[in-house]
Amino acid sequence: MKKPALTLLVVTTLILIGVLSCVAPPPHAQAPGLIPPQRQAIAFTHVTVIDVTGGPSQPNMTVVIGGDRIARIGKSEVERVPKKTRVVDARGKFLIPGLWDMHVHTFFGTWVPGGRQITLPLFIANGITGVRDMGSDLDSILDARSEIAQGKLLGPRMVVAGPMLDGPKTPFPASIAITTPEDARRAVDMLKSRGVDFIKVQSYMPRAAYFAVASESKKQAITFVGHVPDAIRAIEASNAGQKSFEHLIGIFEGSSTAEDELLTGHKSPGRFLATYDASKEAALIRLLAKNQTWQCPTLYWERGQWLVDVIDVSKDPDAKYAPVFWREKSWPKFTASIIKGLDTDPLPVREKFVQHELDIVKKLHQAGVPFLAGTDGPAGVDVLPGFSLHRELQRFVAAGFTPLEALQTATINPARFLGKLGDMGTVEQGKIADLVLLDANPLEDIGNTRNINAVIASGRYYSRSDLDQILSEVEATAKTIN
Repeated sequence: MKKPALTLLVVTTLILIGVLSCVAPPPHAQAPGLIPPQRQAIAFTHVTVIDVTGGPSQPNMTVVIGGDRIARIGKSEVERVPKKTRVVDARGKFLIPGLWDMHVHTFFGTWVPGGRQITLPLFIANGITGVRDMGSDLDSILDARSEIAQGKLLGPRMVVAGPMLDGPKTPFPASIAITTPEDARRAVDMLKSRGVDFIKVQSYMPRAAYFAVASESKKQAITFVGHVPDAIRAIEASNAGQKSFEHLIGIFEGSSTAEDELLTGHKSPGRFLATYDASKEAALIRLLAKNQTWQCPTLYWERGQWLVDVIDVSKDPDAKYAPVFWREKSWPKFTASIIKGLDTDPLPVREKFVQHELDIVKKLHQAGVPFLAGTDGPAGVDVLPGFSLHRELQRFVAAGFTPLEALQTATINPARFLGKLGDMGTVEQGKIADLVLLDANPLEDIGNTRNINAVIASGRYYSRSDLDQILSEVEATAKTIN
């Protein structure tokens, strides 16, 4: 969850959490999710394989899947399909690696109920075969990760942080309140012992505690990522070994002539723009490129936050998949909270800041800073699981990325970030069979990632009719979570 990045939003967020936390979780919150199908041998023939490394696309290929791996790839005129293999004629279609959403919150307290029945299946229905969960209730996320891996629960493969580490008065669910360096070290040790994949830090983390997280994470050989806390400079966080920054937090402060003031005082889009310093920005970008500090900017979430008062979510045809609770309770509360903090900056200023975010992403990218696609879903207004990832890719293109570069942020880049390029991230023999079959070429238009014909998740095949059935069941269930 992105903190309301600016101090002026904090008070209203505290009110919001008080309101939402007193609402009892709906009775469906622990209902079992959809069950994935059994694996079967399958072959896609005459398909065009997209090479996300940047090489030429490979037309007229046969891709054979056995178990949870890609068994063989070859030209369709010579590659023989093994007996008892289901054959899918994929003429005119395009095969890409499964997509990753690298910033999600599946089980976020009472804010957005429906993790099992709504969030997880919507990922699969949208071709998201992997997620990095950046803050969820610990037992719930560990159970889901295990059940998905065992084929007992429909959902993407997961790398998880468990609860976020935040300051002593954190307003967010799925968080651990940290006051002292000793608190920080104990939390890192506990989470590592429970089997989380990484540590997530939030914005209100005290300065000394932050550096304790950094040192203890290094000692425990576990990655730490997250917000650049209010008490920390972006340069310090990068040098401390924080592997990824979320929401561009720290970048604007570090590009300001008023950085010292912004670390402790009022922040707003107008203040960032008024104190912007191109030379400080350039120096920070050079450091982030040198340290290869990954950025997960959640651009679709950002646009939705700063322009929430002019975006009509009622016109989103995908909103029918959001539970009644989200639409009638969560989203209105989030909207009211955000709007209360927008009255100091008029709409033209906020629109200029949204463009400024795209500009800085372009500069970071051109300098060689690596990027990940993430959405912060579903903890936001109309940030629907799965659907929002495709919109995030379009925001990358708006920032100057080519369609291929945008696609890389959700395929090969996550594999590199996670150190799993040997198993995923490209369509190659021997890699895990996490794949998406598209009806149109995403390299011509990144919007074509939504034209999904089939999804293969860990070797399990979901046809278009299967995906439509998942969506139908999610839509029906969404009406009961109120």
